Amino acid sequence: MSTPEHAGRAWVTPPPPTPQSGVPRASVELSLAPHAAPADEDAAEQTVGEIGPTGRPLRYVTDPPLVAHHGPAKILAICNQKGGVGKTTSTINLGAALTEYGRRVLLVDFDPQGALSVGLGVHPHQLDQTIYNVIMERDVTVRDVIMHTPVEGMDLLPSNIDLSAAEIQLVSEVGREHTLVRTLRPVIDLYDYVLVDCQPSLGLLTVNALAAADGVLIPLECEFFSLRGVALLIDTIEKVRERLNPKLEITGILATMYDPRTLHSREVMARVVEAFGDVVFDTVINRTVRFPETTVAGEPITRWAPRSAGAKAYRALAREVIAR
Repeated sequence: MSTPEHAGRAWVTPPPPTPQSGVPRASVELSLAPHAAPADEDAAEQTVGEIGPTGRPLRYVTDPPLVAHHGPAKILAICNQKGGVGKTTSTINLGAALTEYGRRVLLVDFDPQGALSVGLGVHPHQLDQTIYNVIMERDVTVRDVIMHTPVEGMDLLPSNIDLSAAEIQLVSEVGREHTLVRTLRPVIDLYDYVLVDCQPSLGLLTVNALAAADGVLIPLECEFFSLRGVALLIDTIEKVRERLNPKLEITGILATMYDPRTLHSREVMARVVEAFGDVVFDTVINRTVRFPETTVAGEPITRWAPRSAGAKAYRALAREVIAR
C-alpha cells in the first residue's frame, strides 16, 4: 500500500546499463555526416540608393576588374578579441567569394583551435606539419605546409593546438612581432589576398597578424557586449600602427549575426554606424542556420548554398573589399 508521500508518483524501473564497447570514452570522435546541400533559396536583391540594414542608402560598388596576373597579395587580418562573432566563417566565405572574382587567396589559420582548418574539412590533430612548424623550425618552408582546398584558387595554411606553444616560445625571440610577415614573404607574390584568421585575444599571435597586415577587417556581432570590446581592439590597432606597422588601416567593420526582427540588433547597428560611419561595410551578414551546416559539410556557403542570402552577402562583401 502506498504511503502519502508516494501518492501521485509514477515509479519506473530504470533500464539496465548499456554494455561498454571497450573503447575508452576520451577516444570517441564526435562527428556529423553532412547531408545533401539544401535546396537553393533566392534572396531578395537590394538596389543602389535603397536603405540597407545599416540605415544608410546602399552605395554603388563597381564589378571587380579582371586581373592580368596575381600578386603581390594584400594581407587582411580578420580580428576581434571577442569569440563567436563570425571571424572564421567570414574568413572562409570571403575567401571563397574573392575567388569567384578571379582572385587567388591564401587563408591563414592563426588560431590554435584550428577552426578555420576544420571549416574546410581538415582534421588539425592529424596534421604532421602546420604553421607552427614553419614558424619554429628552420628546415620547414611555408610551401611545404600550404594545402589546396576544394575551392579552386583558394589555399590554406593550417594550424592546430601546437600553435599555442609558439606564443610562449616567441617571447624570447628577436623581432618576435614580425614572425608572421617573415613566414608569408616567400609566397606573397603568388596570391592577391591573404586572409589571416586571428585567435579571440589580443596576445602575441594577434599582434603578429596586425604587424603583417595591410588592413584589418573587424567582424562585429550585433550585440551589446561585442560593441563594448571594439574600443579596446581599435586602441591595439593604433598602437601597432604607431610602433610596428605604419601602413596598417581598418579596412572595414562587418556587422554579423544581425537579426532585423529584434530591436536590440537594430539599436546596436545604429550605434556602430554612428560611431564608425563609412568604415562600416554596407554588407550585413544576417543570422541564419546555413552557416553551421557549411561547417559540417566543410565547404563555404558560396558552394554549399550558392543562391542563399548568406552566399550573396559574402559576394557583396568581396566586391566592397576589392573596391577598398
